[in-house]
Amino acid sequence: MNAPATARAPASIISPEWRRVLLSLGAGLLVLGGVFNEEIAAAIRTWIDSTAYNHCFLVIPIALYLLWDRRFDLHGVPLQPWKPAMLPAVPVALVWLLAERLGIMEGRQLAAMTFVELLFLAVLGRRLWWAMAGPLLYLYFLVPFGEFLTPQLQDVTTWFVRHGLDILGVPAYIDGYVIEIPQGTFFIAEACAGLRFLIASIAFGCLYALMMYRGPVRRALFIIVSILVPIVANGFRAIGIVYLGYLLNSARAAAADHIIYGWVFFSFVILLLIVLGLPFRQDEMSTRSGSPAAMAAAPAAWRAAAAAAAGLVAVACITPALAAALAFATRSPPLTAQTIDLGPDCSVAALPGAEPGQRATCGDVVMDMRWQALSPRSTAGAVMAAWRTLCRPADGESRAEAWLNTGDGKPSAWRIIRVEDPAYALGVSVWIDGRPVRPGLAMRLRMALDSLTGSAHAPLVMTVTPAVHWEALTVTRRRIAEDELGAFLAAHRGLDQAVRAVTAVR
Repeated sequence: MNAPATARAPASIISPEWRRVLLSLGAGLLVLGGVFNEEIAAAIRTWIDSTAYNHCFLVIPIALYLLWDRRFDLHGVPLQPWKPAMLPAVPVALVWLLAERLGIMEGRQLAAMTFVELLFLAVLGRRLWWAMAGPLLYLYFLVPFGEFLTPQLQDVTTWFVRHGLDILGVPAYIDGYVIEIPQGTFFIAEACAGLRFLIASIAFGCLYALMMYRGPVRRALFIIVSILVPIVANGFRAIGIVYLGYLLNSARAAAADHIIYGWVFFSFVILLLIVLGLPFRQDEMSTRSGSPAAMAAAPAAWRAAAAAAAGLVAVACITPALAAALAFATRSPPLTAQTIDLGPDCSVAALPGAEPGQRATCGDVVMDMRWQALSPRSTAGAVMAAWRTLCRPADGESRAEAWLNTGDGKPSAWRIIRVEDPAYALGVSVWIDGRPVRPGLAMRLRMALDSLTGSAHAPLVMTVTPAVHWEALTVTRRRIAEDELGAFLAAHRGLDQAVRAVTAVR
C-alpha cells in the first residue's frame, strides 16, 4: 500500500533575506520621499500642467517593465551592499543646497533623483546595480528638465523657416520670432519650439535603445539620432505650416490646427525612427538561464544593506535640514506693499476683491496692477513662484514672450507676455534690492546672498494688464490694448523709484 504523499508548500519567489533587503530599500525610498516632498510635488504639478511632460507618468511603469524584461540577466549576480556609495552622496548634497539657495527647482530634483540612484547602489552593490542600470537610469525622466532650451529651439525653428521660405520663393519679413508673409503673420511661440516633441523623442529613443540594442555604441547612436531628428522635423513642420498659409492665402487657416499637424507629423517621425532602427536590432534574449528566484542573498547581507541604506539617507538629510535651519533663523515677515504712486497724471483705486494691487487710470488708459511682496530674505525660488502665479492668466498654447522695446535702446526689465487663445496680455517685472532686474543667474546669486545677510528692500513681483474684458475684444481692439500696455510701461519710468520707496524695509 502506497504511503500518502506529503504536500509540499510552494517555494517562495523571494527569499527571506531578500525580503529584508527590499524592506531596507523601501524604507530608504520612503524617507527620501518625505525629505524631498517639495521636489516631488513640484514635479507632479509640472507633469499635469505641461504637455511636454505628460509622459512622465509612464516612466515608473516603463522602468518596472524593463526590469522584468531583464530578470534572467540578474540570475547569479551577487548582492553585495556597497557602503562607499555615501562618498559621492556628499557632493550631491552640496549641489542640492546650492540649487536650493539659487532657487533652481530642476537642480534640486536632479539631486534628489541622484540620491535615489545612490540608494540603489548602496543597497544592491556595484555589480547588481550595473546589471539594472538601464531601468534605474531611466528614472531620471521623472525630472521635468529642459525647459531652458525653449529659446534656443525657437531660434533653430526660425532659422529653418527663414531659409526654407527663401528656397520656396515665398516673400517674408522676419523680425525675431515674428514671420510676416503677404497672406498674414505667424509667430514662433514657445509651444511651436518643439520642446514637447524633443523630450518625448528622447524618452522614446532611450526606451527603444534599451529594448532593441545590447551594445553601448548602437544605443548611444540611436539616442543621438532621437535628439537630432525631432529638432530637424520641427523645423520642417514650421516651414510646412507657413507655406500652407501661403498656398491657402490665409495664415489663420493654416495655423488653426497647427498643434494637431505637429503631433501627426511627430507620430510619423517616431514611426520613421522605429523603421530605421529595426535593421540594427540586438534584442535577442540573454544567454543566461534560470529564474530570478535563484538570486540568493548571503545570510548577513540584509544587515549590510540596512546599514548602507541608513548611511546614505543620513547624508541626504543633512543639507535639507541645514536649509530648513537657515530659513528658520533668517525668517522675516513679508512686506505689505502700499499704494504705488504713478504721479499727478494718474489716479489709483483698489482692485476689485482683496488681492494686493491697484487700478491706475491715466487719462483714457486704465491698467490693473497686481503685485506680491516677499520677505527680504527670500530666495529666488519664492520670487519665481510668485512670477508664475501672477502670470497664470497668460498661460496658453499660443503664449509668446519678449522684453519690452522702449525705443531708446535701453534694456527694459519688463517682460511682455501675450496669448491668443484665450486672449490676454500682461507685463511682468521683478524688483530686487529696490531695482528692477531681469531673472537670471545674477539675480539668483544676489538673492542667495540676501537670504543670508538680509537686504534693505523686499523683493517684489508686479504685473500690469489693461483693465478690459479680453474675451469680448475684437482682434483690432486687442492689438490696441496690447500697444497701450507697452506705451504705459515705457512712459512710466518713474515706477522704478516708486516701487523702491514702498519696498524699503523700515
